[in-house]
Amino acid sequence: MSTKAEQYDVIRRPIITEKATMASENGAVVFEVAIDANKPQIKEAVEGLFNVKVKAVNTTITKGKTKRFKGQLGKRKDVKKAYVTLVEGNTIDVTTGL
Repeated sequence: MSTKAEQYDVIRRPIITEKATMASENGAVVFEVAIDANKPQIKEAVEGLFNVKVKAVNTTITKGKTKRFKGQLGKRKDVKKAYVTLVEGNTIDVTTGL
């Protein structure tokens, strides 16, 4: 079992967007996670932090956009999102904060 500090390193923050809200209606919660985190680590961290049972974890990596800042080219960081599906009857209220 990993410590709370390690679990907070895996799960960065909840993502609250229109798409994430639609996913929450089907029992899924969306988190931004560490880019090197794998699915078993994400499952363990969510179960440890929120005391819920996780049914499935799906992940996506969004590549960072290239943007201009004061004429200079820069790049946003890559972001990994985890769509965590919970077992029936379990809920996480992401509006209260981590």
